[in-house]
Amino acid sequence: MSRFYDQLLGDENMRPFFEDIVQQNQLEHHLEIITDFWNDILFDTITYHENVMQKHLAKNTFVTFQQEHFTRWVSYFFSTIEALFEGDTAIKMKARAQSIATVMQLKMNIYDTN
Repeated sequence: MSRFYDQLLGDENMRPFFEDIVQQNQLEHHLEIITDFWNDILFDTITYHENVMQKHLAKNTFVTFQQEHFTRWVSYFFSTIEALFEGDTAIKMKARAQSIATVMQLKMNIYDTN
């Protein structure tokens, strides 16, 4: 997750979504929460107790999401996974990331089929 977030934070188009986390010195805490989220998805644990969709909808009121943001997020996510992992779990993680990005775009009414 740290490598993935390094890419996101280094991208001037993505950084605004994390600016408050960085300014409040909460990046490590955020990474722990995101790790819990992905552990639950990949390993059927029950450690993430928040509503990921609601978090993104709330963020959208301050920093507007566009389809390009999800495209970049998926691209960075995939490249990080491909650089560090292989096998069934890596494939599952990429499929779930794509699915999550699509659902979020649909719920935010920014999904474009073109």
